[in-house]
Amino acid sequence: MPRLCFLMNMISPEAAANSKRAWLKILARYKKPDRRRSAVELAITLIPFATLWALSSAAYAYGHWWGLILILPAAGFLVRIFMIQHDCGHGSFFANRYADDWIGRALGVLTLTPYDCWRRAHATHHASAGNLDERGMGDIRTLTVAEYRQLSWRGRLAYRLYRHPLVMFGLGPIWLFIFSQRLPIGMMRGGLTPWVSSMTTNLAIALAAALLIWAVGPGAFLVVHLPIVILAGSAGIWLFYVQHQFEETEWAKDDDWEFQHAALHGSSYYDLPPVLNWFTGNIGVHHVHHLSAKVPGYRLQEVLRDYPELRGIGRVTLLDSLRCVKLALWDENRCRLVSFREARAAI
Repeated sequence: MPRLCFLMNMISPEAAANSKRAWLKILARYKKPDRRRSAVELAITLIPFATLWALSSAAYAYGHWWGLILILPAAGFLVRIFMIQHDCGHGSFFANRYADDWIGRALGVLTLTPYDCWRRAHATHHASAGNLDERGMGDIRTLTVAEYRQLSWRGRLAYRLYRHPLVMFGLGPIWLFIFSQRLPIGMMRGGLTPWVSSMTTNLAIALAAALLIWAVGPGAFLVVHLPIVILAGSAGIWLFYVQHQFEETEWAKDDDWEFQHAALHGSSYYDLPPVLNWFTGNIGVHHVHHLSAKVPGYRLQEVLRDYPELRGIGRVTLLDSLRCVKLALWDENRCRLVSFREARAAI
């Protein structure tokens, strides 16, 4: 059945059209960043974030509670900071490994994400996305229908809770960004680097928090910073979810998995409004990003402009994405993600 899924996908009109293009060679033209623009992108992200944070804390200090609405755009800028950190992790922001790594590590203090740990897990994700035999590192846990049916009732309950939207996008970001990433979970035996990355990031976070608490007080720090982190974390997990958990996504067993096909058809094109594209660093153009992770985020829209046929592959609108929440299991017989209800009805 996996072979049949693969063949069905490969002969689809979109796959046939795009198999004629050497996409990796084409996208190589977009890999070179404009370093001056990269510096500007960094500045126009960090400065507004710091300004909004300061204004929010001032609003709290002077009792202007309405001013805390500024937390919302501040969270948007924190998402954008993470996207710059993401580009640094791929070596695509300045295309200078030393500069990208140290900027990424510094930004990790703001995003509460140990850069070197995240970079290793994310590289594994890119190397195996859409491969049913390589799930587990840097992914949202997804079971096949057969695997789910083999679980005990406790295992099924745990999985259903894990996939529930309130857990995935509510409790999940709190657990991941505030608690889980304080230790190199999944990399305990990965040598010294994960521990150094986690512990130095933790120390820097503690020092930054202490300085801010000294400057604005513990009340303002908690009222302002925690909601920003939680909102940005929820948005980040939502983006990652929609990029791979959509109805037209394609997964395959190891023998049938092929990088270019998996990147192009296993990742979505999340067609967001321009303002959201800007705040998310164009990461919605995710199929192109998986084809060539070295393309800077601010150049991904150039690719769509020059090759508009890519807009029709894996396209998910904002409205479409709301329907992705129900998807929870990979059905190997139907070659698509299904809901718990659909899986139960197929018995």
